[in-house]
Amino acid sequence: MHVRPWLVYLVIAFIGVTPMLIAMLAGVIANLAKCELNEGSVSPCTVAGVDIGKMLYAMGVSGWFTLMTMPAALFAAMCYSIYLLVTR
Repeated sequence: MHVRPWLVYLVIAFIGVTPMLIAMLAGVIANLAKCELNEGSVSPCTVAGVDIGKMLYAMGVSGWFTLMTMPAALFAAMCYSIYLLVTR
């Protein structure tokens, strides 16, 4: 099975930035619901009668995982590049 290199790089990049995308999504949801979102504590946020404050807090704090996933993704891209150079 032949895998296209650009597709592998795209998957690696997506894995690297996923936590930041989740944190940005939390910000968008909080803005649309007119709720406060901060890293210090959970703020109440009611949407359709359901408090989603804890979920938004967890999503917002997940952006910190980018500090681990981005270097891991860069390392994986370097390893894959070396693999491509060696096998071709």
